[in-house]
Amino acid sequence: MAAVCLEDPTLERHFKGHRDAVTSVDFSLNKKQLASGSMDSCLMIWSMKPQMRAYRFVGHKDAVMCVQFSPSGHLVASGSRDKTVRLWIPSLKGESTVFKAHTATVRSVSFSSDGQSIVTASDDKTVKVWTVHRQKFLFSLSQHINWVRCARFSPDGRLIVSSSDDKTVKLWDKTSRECIHSFCEHAGFVNHVDFHPSGTCIAAAGTDSTVKLWDVRMNRLLQHYQVHSSVVNSLSFHPSGNYLVTASNDSTLKILDLLEGRLLYTLHGHQGPATCVAFSRSGELFASGGSDEQVMVWKTNFDADYGDALKTQKSCSTVDGSHHTGQSEMDSGIHHKKTKTQDSGRNHEQQEVEASLANTLEHIMGQLDVLTQTVSILEQRLTLTEDKLKECLENQQKIIQNKTN
Repeated sequence: MAAVCLEDPTLERHFKGHRDAVTSVDFSLNKKQLASGSMDSCLMIWSMKPQMRAYRFVGHKDAVMCVQFSPSGHLVASGSRDKTVRLWIPSLKGESTVFKAHTATVRSVSFSSDGQSIVTASDDKTVKVWTVHRQKFLFSLSQHINWVRCARFSPDGRLIVSSSDDKTVKLWDKTSRECIHSFCEHAGFVNHVDFHPSGTCIAAAGTDSTVKLWDVRMNRLLQHYQVHSSVVNSLSFHPSGNYLVTASNDSTLKILDLLEGRLLYTLHGHQGPATCVAFSRSGELFASGGSDEQVMVWKTNFDADYGDALKTQKSCSTVDGSHHTGQSEMDSGIHHKKTKTQDSGRNHEQQEVEASLANTLEHIMGQLDVLTQTVSILEQRLTLTEDKLKECLENQQKIIQNKTN
């Protein structure tokens, strides 16, 4: 196997437009758009094409704490300090529908991988699950005893993980709605949590300046990183599962090599705390936001091998059971070595057909997203019209009564 030359990540561009700290960033599926939320109560949709104008979405009445694109990229969900969740169509009109069930700030919003459900986390100490198409609240998970900072679905949608100011990370079974395990190793609030792409482990970032990874099958600590000198606000797995990027109040981003169990890069870009970070769906880019009101887009560079494998769709993973990290033994979930091998079992035509089918399905899902959202907006407008008509009729009756009196 040819050696792969690692290159440093590079700052590609930065976006200025927010008027307060940036709280959250997320890429659309095709990397053409980047969403960001801010304490300025606005949601921005930035175009990755040069010279294209950004959209500023106004609707929330207080700080936007979190944003995420739907898996198809045709919707954006946001959560706010105004206690609501909004679902937006990321286009010029910037129309949105409102979800209301939380009684305090919504800190986190996240889609399931099939785009059918949303999970939210709030200062009301609950995690809530909603249906996207019916825009209906389904159920609450409520065993945390302090603010819930973050909640995410597992890749297969069967589990939910949540992190809280009660210093715990909780794992929930979505079907039974039971808490199946609590991880209590953090010494401070747990700001952020997410599933590894394999679904076999989770990573959490805390105010105790640490990042921890646990195996969710055996509920044991796999890795512990003390690489930041201050609060860790956010983290994101590279889609290959080999790397993790973190953002901290020490104003740096750090890239961790999970195969080697070590710090790979420290990136300085933000003036003041780096508040959020997210890899693109393909892993070629990652974005970060800070209290300096800036959104930065970085080119990954260090995992060109994975990018090539994605483009050719001819990569396969091998498990090397003898590998150990600096801190602890890693399981097979993170333990994939990067190899580029020819898969002789599948010919080129099959791959093209599969890619074409996947694209068609993605397009259909996107159209469904837009149709559902449009119907929902029309329903809202119809309700408003009915209310106005009712009001007019009532006023007319009052006028007639007054005249007859």
